[in-house]
Amino acid sequence: MPWMFRFWALPHQLPPARADWRTWVILGGRGAGKTRAGAEWVRAMVEGSCAGDPGRARRVALVGETIDQVREVMVFGESGILACTPPDRKPEWEAGRRRLVWPNGAVAQVFSAHEPDSLRGPQFDAAWVDELAKWRKAEEAWDNLQFALRLGDHPQQVVTTTPRNVAVLKQILAAPSTVVTTAPTEANRAHLAESFLQEVQARYAGTRLGRQELEGVLIADAEGALWTTAMLEACRIGTPPRLDRVVVAVDPPVTGHGRSDACGIVVAGAITDGGPADWRAVVLEDASVEGASPVEWARAAIAARDRWGAERLVAEVNQGGDLVETVLRQVDPLVPFRAVRALRGKGARAEPVAALYEQGRVGHVRGLGRLEDEMCRMTARGYEGPGSPDRLDALVWALTDLVLEPAARFRRPRVRAL
Repeated sequence: MPWMFRFWALPHQLPPARADWRTWVILGGRGAGKTRAGAEWVRAMVEGSCAGDPGRARRVALVGETIDQVREVMVFGESGILACTPPDRKPEWEAGRRRLVWPNGAVAQVFSAHEPDSLRGPQFDAAWVDELAKWRKAEEAWDNLQFALRLGDHPQQVVTTTPRNVAVLKQILAAPSTVVTTAPTEANRAHLAESFLQEVQARYAGTRLGRQELEGVLIADAEGALWTTAMLEACRIGTPPRLDRVVVAVDPPVTGHGRSDACGIVVAGAITDGGPADWRAVVLEDASVEGASPVEWARAAIAARDRWGAERLVAEVNQGGDLVETVLRQVDPLVPFRAVRALRGKGARAEPVAALYEQGRVGHVRGLGRLEDEMCRMTARGYEGPGSPDRLDALVWALTDLVLEPAARFRRPRVRAL
């Protein structure tokens, strides 16, 4: 039983049921069990029913960032091929030729992505690619591997990687012949030290880096985005400081049903000591709700106001008009409310807010991952993500109300009467 992986593997570690795939991409957080899944897939491809019987694959490419990493992780690692293989089928490592040879004659050849041309000439019927997203010559090495994967009736390859926003990975994911499984670090907690989980979750949970490294989510920044992942990680703060003003901004959906856009609800506060150039803002919470009725999102917005002691709600009324205020007052007749109307496009409204971030005048608490995803897809040309950036719209209204509009009034010259 210890060698029969399919009986105790986690769901994301098992090959897809679909048979016609060419590339299986396993996206996972750190320690999610990606390496074990890749090693067991190689075993399943090369081993036959008995130790000497042929398997489905006889020529396998093992490709990592460097030869050392392939050897130490994919071959000799604790979750590598040798550790996963029963004694009667264990392959022999031929160090001089950089390859594994199984008792049934199957061979796995080791390659470094730093040397893409080494993949010219050999040919294979299977391949395991590890941590492709961090290869420096990823596109060239990947392309050469595709030309080499030409043996057998249906050559296949597995990619095990923590996701990163690199072009080659996005191209692979978009291919019709690619299937994807994902898993967070948490999924494999039974095989991880509890202290490790506590430490990384305390440090990175609720951040964009955490979404990438712990949740296995591909974090993509649009080309020319007004915000970048690096910019947002640089503005991360711990405990919020004492704030002079707090508002809740609402970007309500046009309709209220299960397929509606989200209702963007963002809480932010500001420190307004000194002149306008000294004012700072902190984004405190993304309380957005999806598929909510008007009364449900109104309750969520007022609950956020109560949690943070906000002085008022700021809501866009382009779509709902007076109905937005009416719905809010159904929940709380005395709620302080300010209606705002968008007169410019989303990109134009977002640019002055992005400038506050560039000046280092905005801080983010943790737990704003979905809001930050929308921010990194907003460009001066407009939003380049799926759906509508409702969370971002609410953020823009909040920081405009807290910082930009008061600063404009502060700087406006006074006209003296004659």
